Amino acid sequence: MKKKILACLLILFPIFSLGVVKADTVKSKYVIASDSSFAPFVFQNSSNEYTGIDMDLIKAIAKDQGFEIEITNPGFDAAISAVQAGQADGIIAGMSITDARKATFDFSDSYYTANTILGVKESSTIASYEDLKDKTVGVKNGTASQTFLTENQSKYGYKIKTFADGASMYDSLNTGSIDAVMDDEPVLKYSISQGQKLKTPIAGTPIGETAFAVKKGTNPELIQMFNNGLANLKANGEFQKILDKYLASETSTDSTSTVDETTIWGLLQNNYKQLLSGLGITLALALISFAIAIVIGIIFGMFSVSPYKSLRLISEIFVDVIRGIPLMILAAFIFWGIPNFIESITGQQSPINDFVAGTIALSLNAAAYIAEIVRGGIQAVPVGQMEASRSLGISYGKTMRKIILPQATKLMLPNFVNQFVIALKDTTIVSAIGLVELFQTGKIIIARNYQSFKMYAILAIFYLVIITLLTRLAKRLEKRIR
Repeated sequence: MKKKILACLLILFPIFSLGVVKADTVKSKYVIASDSSFAPFVFQNSSNEYTGIDMDLIKAIAKDQGFEIEITNPGFDAAISAVQAGQADGIIAGMSITDARKATFDFSDSYYTANTILGVKESSTIASYEDLKDKTVGVKNGTASQTFLTENQSKYGYKIKTFADGASMYDSLNTGSIDAVMDDEPVLKYSISQGQKLKTPIAGTPIGETAFAVKKGTNPELIQMFNNGLANLKANGEFQKILDKYLASETSTDSTSTVDETTIWGLLQNNYKQLLSGLGITLALALISFAIAIVIGIIFGMFSVSPYKSLRLISEIFVDVIRGIPLMILAAFIFWGIPNFIESITGQQSPINDFVAGTIALSLNAAAYIAEIVRGGIQAVPVGQMEASRSLGISYGKTMRKIILPQATKLMLPNFVNQFVIALKDTTIVSAIGLVELFQTGKIIIARNYQSFKMYAILAIFYLVIITLLTRLAKRLEKRIR
């Protein structure tokens, strides 16, 4: 009997010594979504690695609780949608707990008490909320700061302008298109430490607690593991070390690089690998989607000139529907809408890869325009040639292959080149679903160093060079075919 009691005590001792019971993992790896530019909670350092309070915290908790994670950084809005659509299991992105969010998400214990604070340019005369009357205040979409501004708008009489990311918001303040910004206090003060010529004339206002979240009713073990790990990190002092690393002083937390990023050469020298990676994704998106679009577009283009009314009607519906939907909405529908719809029917999560979703959206969008190019090219060939060929007993299919299409192809080629250039430019739009192509890469870099003018100039040169080279190549191919 004594041996049995001793054995039970030996089993229970490790659990009591930890203070909390570990939860059992359900998945071999959990996908955690986060923001891409919300320093000091999450941002890219000069080594192009995501760091910050949230990144260090989730990694430390995963290590403490013994579960594997894969972190993605599509941006705040995209991260929220990714969790709702099943592309990610949880989100940690400096996310405040609100009543509205509780209807959609299950939250962990709070790991930070958030304050919102007003930021203005150093030369501004704004010194109180009353001074904001008839002025425009910028805020990130979907944040607790936005809720605070909305609730007090009628009281102080300011206008609100929302932004998808912090970099765009601070750029707008610097250029004078807005008069002030409202952001989390550590975020705004971090931007000041990075060289932003701003000041905070009004004391911060508590806006709630910051926590980790999962989609409501899913992954309860993940919440439990986060809470257990957070408790352990607080007990052993590791949590405070993480906070002190990013909040103890207002000096830059990014000292890993000796390269001066205030110059174009410095930006290129320190970020060329990241930019080339983004360029590779952009080119892959453009080339693959355009190749698919050519096939789909030619099929529907041929349908549009078919002697069969049903085929012409199918082509017309396809072109009208796809051209009538903005590309950004089409990409969002494919990436988030379809998985949500499938889950509502089957009860099973069926996430779509962001690159695949972007490729599908670009392909369908370009195919609709290519179908019209094909239709216009065929109809530009004099109708008498088809009539003459048919009167000689040649079939419709053979007439198209041997007589009409060879002439129409020469007429369509310049438009194909133009459509490819448009498709390449359209890749910037799919960054809305969190795909880190060239444009999104530049925005992430700007969020770290706030060198927007120089970084956008670099991006413009990248696109100019690649589009010019591809256009010249396409024109050479066009001459050869002619």
